[in-house]
Amino acid sequence: MNKIVECVPNFSEGRDKEKLERIVDEIRKQEGVKLLDYSMDRDHNRSVVTFVGEPDQVIEAAFNACKKAAELIDLRTHKGEHPRMGATDVIPLIPIKNISMQECVEYSKKLAKRIGEELNIPVILYEKSASRPEREDLAVIRKGEFEGMFEKLKQEAFKPDFGPDKPHESAGVTAVGARMPLIAFNVNLNTNNIDIAKKIAQAVRGKSGGFKYCKALGFELKERNIVQVSMNMVDYTKTPLYRVFQVIENEANRYGVNVVGSEIVGLVPLNALVDTADYFLKLEDFSYDKVLENRIYGD
Repeated sequence: MNKIVECVPNFSEGRDKEKLERIVDEIRKQEGVKLLDYSMDRDHNRSVVTFVGEPDQVIEAAFNACKKAAELIDLRTHKGEHPRMGATDVIPLIPIKNISMQECVEYSKKLAKRIGEELNIPVILYEKSASRPEREDLAVIRKGEFEGMFEKLKQEAFKPDFGPDKPHESAGVTAVGARMPLIAFNVNLNTNNIDIAKKIAQAVRGKSGGFKYCKALGFELKERNIVQVSMNMVDYTKTPLYRVFQVIENEANRYGVNVVGSEIVGLVPLNALVDTADYFLKLEDFSYDKVLENRIYGD
């Protein structure tokens, strides 16, 4: 049976649609790969692309997209709310079907080696592929962003796994690794007070005493004159969306503001939404087997 890997590269371009289309075209034209989704965020100045396929084809598409991004994106002039260190900021590989996490780790190393050697971009392995414990967390690697990488890579703890020992002058540094599926989940608040968003992000963030499987930051959405609690839910089965949403709503009320909406960036497992519906609707004796599409299409 075919092995299926998901790849969700993040590119530091969220305002120039033509540039993003040229990057995504490198994925579209790769035989054996299916483009599932891509989206741009102007405030974050960042795009997220999702595609799947057999491992070798996925690696080829990811490499070509990274190469095109390095040609088109110059971080020396890049500004946006979201932290970034590379034109292609991060490339995660996620095992979907008939492939193990360890196999994805090996494929991530293969991809990282090509990027480092052929594109002259330093690559740091992260998550399950990390070569040392302090590199597992992407936020730790990316701290200091592009501008700080020129000094950071001089530290032994952050010496690149592949490629040169200093950032590419315009494309920066790229993180590559294998990980489990995560959900990029954002909650918007009807205030422009960034301190409120940051305090709420701190309340739900695992590292600051919140939910273990939640990573969170507070951002301004200047075009909408509101703020956002932006999260990566790294294990929705242990920290469900509805639980974090309720805490954010309660915390917002403490500060006299309201939740005005939420969003999923990229794709989301159906079970995460079914669990949320089950919780808020207080469904009795409900299970995933009662979802119509599940009965039609099976697994």
